[in-house]
Amino acid sequence: MSSCRPLRKPGTTQPRLVEVRLNFSYRDDQLLVRDTVRDFVQSRIVPNAEAWNEKGQFPLEILPELAALGLTGLAVPHEYGGAELDVLTIALVMEELGAGDGSIALTVAAHNSLCLGHLLIAASEEQKSRWLPPLARGEYLGCWALTEPSSGSDAISVQSRIRREGDDYVLSGTKQFITNGSIAGFAVILAGAGERKLSAFGVPRGTDGFRVGRREEKMGLHASDTAQLVLDDCRVPAADRIGRDGDAFTDVKGVLDRGRIGIGALAIGLGRASLDIAIGYAKERRQFGRPIAEFEMIQWRLARARTELDAARLLVHRAATLADSALRFTDAASKAKLYASEAAT
Repeated sequence: MSSCRPLRKPGTTQPRLVEVRLNFSYRDDQLLVRDTVRDFVQSRIVPNAEAWNEKGQFPLEILPELAALGLTGLAVPHEYGGAELDVLTIALVMEELGAGDGSIALTVAAHNSLCLGHLLIAASEEQKSRWLPPLARGEYLGCWALTEPSSGSDAISVQSRIRREGDDYVLSGTKQFITNGSIAGFAVILAGAGERKLSAFGVPRGTDGFRVGRREEKMGLHASDTAQLVLDDCRVPAADRIGRDGDAFTDVKGVLDRGRIGIGALAIGLGRASLDIAIGYAKERRQFGRPIAEFEMIQWRLARARTELDAARLLVHRAATLADSALRFTDAASKAKLYASEAAT
């Protein structure tokens, strides 16, 4: 099976196809990473997930264990202390984490795909040298603050504003529904730099004018921290602006594209775990003198669910393969996230 990127032939309207082949077998190193994470999930996350979610807080005590496995620096190059995994391997990791507990998986995803993802795309070498090593080592978690109360995730419409004062930028505004918001030691903050312009900044926890607002009480994923962040004339050195002034919109699109692949993989893990529970229940629950798993209607529902998850996995792995091949993957990533998140339900 192959996946193709349509391009226009020069001087024509005829699309030219650039082909990338999907390999349906994994490399030995990918299998090792997947199986190592799977063992960790079964031994450390699954037995504790219910208690963590009942408590309603991310268990920071597990952060050193996540870091020891490289899960706090999945795509970060070795030179900065990361695991330097490709996108497909990261998708395998996220599926295993999702199968164990959605809260832990979402925490890892936001730290890696969003916060670290933005730094990898747009930070200068000096900024990477300062910020990536402690984040990759798991000294603290990162968050990524785009969403706002009035504009949602519409990057062009953010209401947070910046103004330049000498060698500093001053940020004002409110960020909403920020994953890892109240527990992160470092944040990538997006703020408006004028009409249809966006700038990004690296802001450590404890910076004057930067504080945590309300922590959200959600219907699920209770051990995943979600919080409001408040910028009250938060002063940030110009050296901590990430990328070009007013030109962060393109970077944001790149961050979200890769993030969709990870969320799609996470959703497959959630669906896989749910299906395993359903199969186990169908084998144990008896009606009319036999397990309900023997009824054709139940078998049909379980088979359909398995098929949907397999199809979702193919879409996610296709998007990951396109990304690893340095080909356009925006469309593929969006489809993968959409299909996988619906298949998981």
